Amino acid sequence: MKIRTYSSEGIILARKNYSEADRILTCFSKSYGKISLLAKGIRKLKSKKRGHLEVFSHIKFSASRTNLNKISLAYYFCEVITKITREDEIHNNVFNLLTVFLCRLENETKLKKLRHEFLYELLKELGYWPENKKLIDADMVLEEVVERQINSFRVGKKILQ
Repeated sequence: MKIRTYSSEGIILARKNYSEADRILTCFSKSYGKISLLAKGIRKLKSKKRGHLEVFSHIKFSASRTNLNKISLAYYFCEVITKITREDEIHNNVFNLLTVFLCRLENETKLKKLRHEFLYELLKELGYWPENKKLIDADMVLEEVVERQINSFRVGKKILQ
C-alpha cells in the first residue's frame, strides 16, 4: 500500500472515539481543508498528547493520506498476525501472505471480501482450516483459535459494511 505523507497545521473541529484507545479527529487544515485523522493510542491514560488533541486545539501534524478504511484493515491484518503467531516461530508463508494482502489493499475496493480472503488464507496456511472447505464465519473460527477477542474486531463489522 503506497502511503503518502504530508504535514500541515490545523484546528480540530470534532472528535470521535474509535476502538479502545484511538480517536478520529476532524480537522480543518491550512493546506488541505477539512480532513479526518486517526490518532492512534491517544485515549490511553499514559498518552502524552491526550490533552493536546481536543476540539478547538490548533495543531501542527504529519499524517498519512490514504483511505481510513484501508488503514483500519491494514491494522487489523497486523493485529491478527500478532495474536495468531508466537514469538520465535518462523512463518515465511505467513510473512508472504501479509505482504501480498497489504499490496492488494492499495487498489482493492471490496474490502470486506479482501478481509475474508485474508482470514481464510491465514487460517488455512497455519493449519487451522482445511484447504477445500468453505469458511462461513471466519471471525468465530479466529476467536476460537486465538482464544481471545481481537481488539479491532469491528473492522469489517461496522466500517466495511
